Amino acid sequence: MPSTRPAGLPGTIRHWIGGEATDSADGRTFDVSDPASNTVYAQAAAGSRPDVDRAVAAARAAFPAWSRLSNRARATTLHRIADEVEACHEQLAQFESYDSGLPITQARGQARRAAENFRYFADVIVALGEEAFRQGEEQFSYVVRAPVGVAGLITPWNTPFMLESWKLAPALAAGCTLVLKPAEWTPLSAGLWPRILTDAGLPAGVVNIVHGIGEEAGQALVDHPDVPLISFTGSTETGRHIVRSSAQHLKSTSMELGGKSPAIVFADADLEAALDSVVFGVFSLNGERCTAGSRVLVEWPVYEEFTRRLAERAERVRVGPPSDPATEVGALVHPEHYTRVLHYVETGEKEARLAAGGRRPDHLPEGNYLQPTVFAGVSRDARIFQEEIFGPVVAVAPFDDEAEAVALANATQYGLAAYIWTSDLKRGHRIAHAVESGMVWINSHNVRDLRTPFGGVKSSGLGREGGAHSIDFYTESKIVHVALGEVHTPRFGAGGAA
Repeated sequence: MPSTRPAGLPGTIRHWIGGEATDSADGRTFDVSDPASNTVYAQAAAGSRPDVDRAVAAARAAFPAWSRLSNRARATTLHRIADEVEACHEQLAQFESYDSGLPITQARGQARRAAENFRYFADVIVALGEEAFRQGEEQFSYVVRAPVGVAGLITPWNTPFMLESWKLAPALAAGCTLVLKPAEWTPLSAGLWPRILTDAGLPAGVVNIVHGIGEEAGQALVDHPDVPLISFTGSTETGRHIVRSSAQHLKSTSMELGGKSPAIVFADADLEAALDSVVFGVFSLNGERCTAGSRVLVEWPVYEEFTRRLAERAERVRVGPPSDPATEVGALVHPEHYTRVLHYVETGEKEARLAAGGRRPDHLPEGNYLQPTVFAGVSRDARIFQEEIFGPVVAVAPFDDEAEAVALANATQYGLAAYIWTSDLKRGHRIAHAVESGMVWINSHNVRDLRTPFGGVKSSGLGREGGAHSIDFYTESKIVHVALGEVHTPRFGAGGAA
């Protein structure tokens, strides 16, 4: 059953360079399909090195004027961008849902968060101060921030518009100009940025968008010598490649990569609240989220009960067309990814007990649909325990005590997020400090404060973005030292006895 086709779909999605919509230099395009029916509905410009060169040149030309604006002036523009995002939120949600397979109710939430990202970073840049140091009466030192230059932003196909805003907003607030390379599987909502940014009064060339395949357009952006900074969200394998490629020009990189996050449930936890959080955390956004709690570790006294109830809830999750407001899990983003997730389901059936799901829903014979899937009794060596699946699939394993819970939680290459459920807050803090992850929630699902750092450890990434951390990434700090009194420097070479 296909999703309802939203009004206003473009037949062609073009680059936006120097304030103008443009085709690729060589005229190439690629097909864009909706995941509910896998039907081609548009062509997108397939960018390559010449298109990236043009975009970088436009960003460099716009940089002096944009970077010289006061923080307040840039913040005013960011607030206008937020206004424009909010004004088209329904069209944005429909485009996002249609293109990515995300349920429409969850897509509407992403539109709201995108607007909030611009408002938040507008406030941050106005409020952010700079440091000063005094060394007695002898010297005074102060720090000034300067935007790095042209930022290269490479964004993923899950919640694409919101994650684009998560990078666009701080880069613009800091005074950078930029080139954005959206994910090739979900380019539709990025096509709304030109109208939004133009109507908000953003000068031409400050933001440039080059569509295309990662190996061509993305690689050209990473390799470009006039792009000193790359912010990437995506797979760990691609992140490693970008870091290696960036080394030649010593680029600054921010890598938000994969995850295999544990949700640790102790026997004394509020099991109803923990169950709600686990179900939402792994099955919302179609399970296509880096912070999904895809490994559920449950203390033995409640393991059987919790696993049974989790499987029952998974079977009742509403899988359906993304455009249906009743849908809780929509279509996975692309046939290639769908095949990959199904391969993990087949692997899981050989490694553990299938407790729920693992099949296409009977009422959805077409499209990339999968019933939420629960595997029980999963060993720590199983592939479905170790590897990121990025779909509505969860692995459940029991543990005996705190030590085993921590050992299981840390038994993967990833370390992005972790969730802990216990009524003993002392234990909650102990586990939070012992788990190897960049972010931890205790008795909470994934609720983020935009002021906090976002990022992971191990194979989950490099660096932190969020709040002032984002501004740190998009700026260089310069320290200026000023003498306040007489300078007494040792007089080398001034003569005298040897």
